Amino acid sequence: MRSPRARLSPCLNLKMSDPSKLPGLYIHIPFCKSKCPYCDFYSETSLPLIPQWLRAVEKEALLYRDRFSSFDTLYLGGGTPSVLDDAGLAALVEQLFKTFRFTPHTEITIEANPNDITREKLSALRGLGVNRVSLGVQSFDERDVSFLGRRHTAREAVDALTLVRSSGFASIGIDLIYGIPGQTEASWLATLAQAVSFSPEHISCYQLTAAQGTVFGQMNDKGQLRLPGEKESENFFLTTARFLEENGYLHYEISNFARGEEHCSRHNRKYWQHVPYLGLGPSAHSFQNGKRWWNCRSIKDYCAALAEGRAPVAGAEVLSAEQLALEALYLGLRTRDGIDCAQISTSHITDTVLPQLLKDDYVKIVDTRVVPTKKGFLVADQLPLLFV
Repeated sequence: MRSPRARLSPCLNLKMSDPSKLPGLYIHIPFCKSKCPYCDFYSETSLPLIPQWLRAVEKEALLYRDRFSSFDTLYLGGGTPSVLDDAGLAALVEQLFKTFRFTPHTEITIEANPNDITREKLSALRGLGVNRVSLGVQSFDERDVSFLGRRHTAREAVDALTLVRSSGFASIGIDLIYGIPGQTEASWLATLAQAVSFSPEHISCYQLTAAQGTVFGQMNDKGQLRLPGEKESENFFLTTARFLEENGYLHYEISNFARGEEHCSRHNRKYWQHVPYLGLGPSAHSFQNGKRWWNCRSIKDYCAALAEGRAPVAGAEVLSAEQLALEALYLGLRTRDGIDCAQISTSHITDTVLPQLLKDDYVKIVDTRVVPTKKGFLVADQLPLLFV
């Protein structure tokens, strides 16, 4: 099979454009072999729907082929993209590269479950041009893995990481969860140490939440789930940041760490910087020219709409200049890039609010930007409101 990399657009000169401003393409692969009790991302366990979904994605892509000039990231998320067999993944990626234009050196990411990883699948992924693998490990503690309802074991996570690294992938990501009932700081540090031992280029650390509509959400409503309190959560967060930074990782977004600037997720940064992106698949979101739209949250409705030649859009909004500015504040203060001082130039803020935040160590000034500190990250949801 010919690699999609051979068809990357030869006419785009990256020296003439800023890659960080080019659009990104996201594909939501809404299938899982089993549903984790904490997950509120849309997915179904009915795998026989995969062929119908693949045909629908092909039709949806055609609707947008002239809306975006080119992409420099492709992100296969879910769900669990690795549940697709090699033929299904090949059909999907081949169709995307046939429909859209991609720049040279496109970042191509796939999320994967550890026990889907085989040497054969990794070889197939490399043949498709995938250069970034993000593994949903969540924990290296067997008790925690079991509590989270994962379909892999801690041992399988270790084996998968060893196999991915030995297969020559230059960029590996690990997703981890903290704040699990019964988890101690010592056991969490042991998981972090195990993760760092593989020298992954990227680590994401998320606090366990009990979202409405999930099994854990229902348990929490009934008082059957003990999640960490505010102080305990704060300690987990600061311990995580301190440990990973001491081990050479850049804390570039509240939940994300990279082993150097070059390993920050190029795709995710588009979301935080209001760069255009296109999302295909059920529940996927898109953004372009100040407009955001999102697809229906149902495989059957998604496929039915496209079978009738209709876009499967469930809703849309056009953001005003004020809304875009507020979002820019909110998103910027969740990252180490912060916000430009020009965005907060009113005298009330610069003379009163900012000096107090600096004094209380919630932000710092780096060149001409206001950047959140670790303490600021802890209250990132409230910080933007102070700058309005």
